[in-house]
Amino acid sequence: MANTFPKSLMTPEQVADYLGVSVETLNVWRCTKRYNLPFVKAGRLVRYRMQDVEAFVASRLQGGA
Repeated sequence: MANTFPKSLMTPEQVADYLGVSVETLNVWRCTKRYNLPFVKAGRLVRYRMQDVEAFVASRLQGGA
């Protein structure tokens, strides 16, 4: 069965790698709503939109000019 998710959707493994955290950490964030990182739920599959992941990173930016 072919993957029919758009290319802009990332797997938890891809997001975990991108953010430098474990997949289990993402699971905890989702379950506890600790961070506002939106996700797409399709049945039992969880996916993240690339623009939401990038917005999450931008919202966590500290300091700077």
